[in-house]
Amino acid sequence: MLLCGRFTLPVHAPLVMGIINATPDSFSDGGRFFAPQAAIAHGRALVAQGAHILDIGGESTRPGADTVPDDEEIARVVPVIRGLQDAGVPLSVDTRKPVVMRAALAAGADMLNDVNGFRDPQAQAAAAAHPHCALVVMHMHGEPGTMQVAPPDYADVVAEVRDWLAQRCNALRAAGVAPERLVLDPGLGFGKTVAQNYRLLARLDALAALGYPVLAGLSRKSMIGAVTGRSVDERLAGSLAGALAAVVHGATLLRVHDVAATVDALAVWREVSASQEG
Repeated sequence: MLLCGRFTLPVHAPLVMGIINATPDSFSDGGRFFAPQAAIAHGRALVAQGAHILDIGGESTRPGADTVPDDEEIARVVPVIRGLQDAGVPLSVDTRKPVVMRAALAAGADMLNDVNGFRDPQAQAAAAAHPHCALVVMHMHGEPGTMQVAPPDYADVVAEVRDWLAQRCNALRAAGVAPERLVLDPGLGFGKTVAQNYRLLARLDALAALGYPVLAGLSRKSMIGAVTGRSVDERLAGSLAGALAAVVHGATLLRVHDVAATVDALAVWREVSASQEG
């Protein structure tokens, strides 16, 4: 089970995390949900489509993205958190800033999703001080603005990412975070080459072996475009294939833009799996 703020989530079957970009410059939806009411309406629509979790972001972390001032990011996400308190699902906030984390938790967030892996001591302290929120610990090389300029030549990308995530989880546990609150994210697209991304996708089981749920976030990303040649708005089929591959190889949570299609794909996958067992 995953302790997630107001909720306790089962992790024996895939969970779908719907993305809400409360930003003007997201790579995937170009600011369609920048206004709070638009973001709130989108969140409710995603829940109706079957999302188990909503992930709200007020700062783009796409390659080359600029940093948003703390107060601006708070102004983007807090109204959305408050507006979705009655949505019936956990609310995650995608941020790497301790001050935003504290504001999000005060507003009612159930999960913190940190692309920086809680490396900032203040972020770790903010997470540890809250007894129930879930934490998504993600691996990222460098910073969003520069991470894809020259991804490192890992000797073994799976082992290095796994060991780094294990170290971060150990540090959080030493700070008082219960293991039932932790989720691992290999950071697909965050300081990795296309080949490294697919190697990690194929070996998510190595991360799952650490004993924590694994989140895969590859929806509409450039790793899909690199294989299919499709533009961002044409990557649904590739994203669904990647999502199913992630589940087969060990992912428990899928962070996606296209919730309804992903829910349908998982329903068919589960039916096939159940038929094999029968």
